[in-house]
Amino acid sequence: MSSPLPATALAARPIGLFDSGIGGLTVARAVAQRLPHERLIYFGDTAHLPYGDKSTAAIQAYAVKICDLLLRQQCKLILIACNSASAAAYELVREYVGSKARVLNVIDPIVAHVGQHYAGQRVGLIGTKQTVNSNVYKKKMDALDAGIDLHSLATPLLAPMIEEGFFENSVSDDIIATYLGHPALADIQALVLACTHYPLIKEQIERFYAGRVAVLDASDAVAAHTQAYLAERGMLAEAGPVPPAHHFYVSDFTRSFEESTRIFFRQEVQLEHYPLWE
Repeated sequence: MSSPLPATALAARPIGLFDSGIGGLTVARAVAQRLPHERLIYFGDTAHLPYGDKSTAAIQAYAVKICDLLLRQQCKLILIACNSASAAAYELVREYVGSKARVLNVIDPIVAHVGQHYAGQRVGLIGTKQTVNSNVYKKKMDALDAGIDLHSLATPLLAPMIEEGFFENSVSDDIIATYLGHPALADIQALVLACTHYPLIKEQIERFYAGRVAVLDASDAVAAHTQAYLAERGMLAEAGPVPPAHHFYVSDFTRSFEESTRIFFRQEVQLEHYPLWE
């Protein structure tokens, strides 16, 4: 096994992120805002979205192929910007990547946030079937021994609805209200959005609760954790003469993804088609 490069040599390298589609852009945007000197390489696996209804084995296979690309781009850090992939493939990816890059997920930072701010309270969680059925959030929150009473609900229609740009209308309001009105989410003090797509409907969810429930978007916690992680290891990029040029790959080119990416980053983007399997 090759020995890790020194942190100073890694600092100038990019951060890689991946998700099944546009959802991980909520994380990428938060990272770009908090770490404006870092260059991002994002992979949206649009050919296989959503990950939430895929098997663990399938998600692991996709993740390994994506990591091959990100490692070829010499990423210093790979951030799994997807809850389903974080639940299904994080440990495998860490083992596969080895010393070539550091690996973070989107679950641990929000679990730590909930443990710090909602100890002893009843907390709801919505996510894909893969994320909810993995039970990873409950295991991690129970391990905190903070008395968190977690109640999870799979909401499989939300990610594809968002991926199609189908939100901020009466039909999506009805779907959201149907899910949030489920008995499993009764009497909660906070709701964890355990899918990186869901921040795009955070305002609709907040309107449903009308201030009664704190709606927790993991992307800010993930960005803060990423910053702290790199800073502790001396791996933060230095400011350059021009802003970094982010690069975006998709496994299946769609105009909706291209438009969403432009909206998120408020700039023209380089979007490259890169099929995982030829």
